Amino acid sequence: MRRCVRGILVVLALCGSLVPAVSAHAAGEGRAAPVPLERLFDNVAVSDDGSPGRADFDGSGASLPARDLSAAGWTPGRVLTVQGARLTWPKRQPGERNNVRAAGQDVRITGRGDALAFLVAGTAGTEAGGPGTVTYADGTRSGYRLTAPDWLTGPLATKAVALPHINTPGGQLARQARLYVVTVPLVPGRAVTSVRLPSAAGLHVFAMSVRTATLGWTGSWATATGGYAAVGPWTDRTLRLVVHTSAGGPRVRVRFDNTFAAAPVRIGSATVAVQATGAASRSTPVALSFGGAAGVTIPAGAQAYSDPLGFSVPADTNLLVSFHLPGTVAAAPVHGLAQQRSYVSEPGDHTAEGAAGAYTSVITRWPLLAGVDVSGGPGSVVLLGDSITDGDKSTVDANRRWPNVLAGRLLGQDAVPRYGVLNLGVSGNRVVTDRYTGDGVSTDTAGVSALNRFDRDVLAQPSTRTAVVFEGINDLRWGTTAEQVIAGLRELAARGHARGLRMLGATILPCEGEARCTAAVDAERAAVNAWIRDGEVFDGVLDFDAVVRDPGRPSRMLPAYDSGDHLHPGDTGLATLADSVDLRLLRPRGDRP
Repeated sequence: MRRCVRGILVVLALCGSLVPAVSAHAAGEGRAAPVPLERLFDNVAVSDDGSPGRADFDGSGASLPARDLSAAGWTPGRVLTVQGARLTWPKRQPGERNNVRAAGQDVRITGRGDALAFLVAGTAGTEAGGPGTVTYADGTRSGYRLTAPDWLTGPLATKAVALPHINTPGGQLARQARLYVVTVPLVPGRAVTSVRLPSAAGLHVFAMSVRTATLGWTGSWATATGGYAAVGPWTDRTLRLVVHTSAGGPRVRVRFDNTFAAAPVRIGSATVAVQATGAASRSTPVALSFGGAAGVTIPAGAQAYSDPLGFSVPADTNLLVSFHLPGTVAAAPVHGLAQQRSYVSEPGDHTAEGAAGAYTSVITRWPLLAGVDVSGGPGSVVLLGDSITDGDKSTVDANRRWPNVLAGRLLGQDAVPRYGVLNLGVSGNRVVTDRYTGDGVSTDTAGVSALNRFDRDVLAQPSTRTAVVFEGINDLRWGTTAEQVIAGLRELAARGHARGLRMLGATILPCEGEARCTAAVDAERAAVNAWIRDGEVFDGVLDFDAVVRDPGRPSRMLPAYDSGDHLHPGDTGLATLADSVDLRLLRPRGDRP
């Protein structure tokens, strides 16, 4: 982001382009005063199955079935949290106007935050979108560009929710409909007063909000949802998940994600405690609440944050987050490789018990739980990666992933702020190709591509300052070219820069000796690494390749760092990666010592 000395002109980097922010007086006057979005509704998108003719979302009579929306938990007036933004599904009944066809309308909306969130879909058969304008209380304006995928053909990997049917004048069709949440950046610290929508045929807006959930919190632990997998099934069971903090703080909140789901999930109660050993806590677990209630129902595709709780979270410590599932859960969003044992109880709500006796089963995945935040603090560093970042081949229960070692280094110094370190590695993940489609129950938990999960896993994390991208070997091992990987990395860097993040690139490790790491793959790896080292796109380079390669044979890892499979470093290699990081590179853009 660049600002002129007088602050009259602000330039924001958006989607690879520069969009100027100008004073309100320079943009022309004479328009009607902004009004709330619901007063502008001019389209009917939802119909009852028995009367589909009362809605026409796309201009040809097709619409969203009210029954499917209700089954997903998207009921009229329901507040949905997606990507950290609270959005209200319109409080309108089937057959009533419930969305705006974007045509340059001025919408009254207020608040301070890091992003503006839109609940949208396109009906033009392809992406629909265009430029819009945000007006601030100080009289300045900034530009943004909003693009919505098509409701029938858009990617499942980035959708907020998918419905199994559409209604048409001729009856219901088994064809998926998708709705999306898209965020665009705001000028930091400025209070929004109104937003001018784009003029874009086929762009429909259901809801808008200023995202505030990321402000005032530091991420201490997080994980990425890699898929929607069969579990249990669990009925009337309590899950006690073990997670390791980075930053500490005086208050805590946790986040549950129902990402990729088709149905709501009910959490009856939840607690937090510091681990003693195994499933036992040091002291009595403390109850969490959700909007003042003991539990919460999370709609399909949405999230739930617990209320802030006065609970001293130690840094570099294992926490127990326990939650009761009163109903039957046969599939759930999961992180597939925890490298950490967690626990499932016998029947009943055992969230308040400090003893381990009720927890008789062990799991090695993290279902539903996606984040632990602490109040205040300097913000977070997000590490976007694959199995090497995820900690594959590190010692189970020992927290020896390279992100854990990096967090320990930050805690032991004063040269830079003690940022929270968030591990968003997903084993098997790729930069440009989805391993999981983003919809339905699957045995593959390697996730949607880094490109498709970037908004959710990086931009929506609390107070993100810097992001490290350490991916690409899985793409290359499975036939993606260096040119394609470079294009994906370039896009990730540009999208991070558009939000004001410092973006660091890590070089790809050698892997000679692993079955798919052929000489041809190594040549492609070398090409990607040469591009990363050029420094044209990233703000800094973590040359992990140089750190662990065998000087006498650069296409392989030094045996001392190799876990034995020639692809993943072991504990020593992972620690060496973390120890090689110049901590000064983690400072946010524009920050000076």
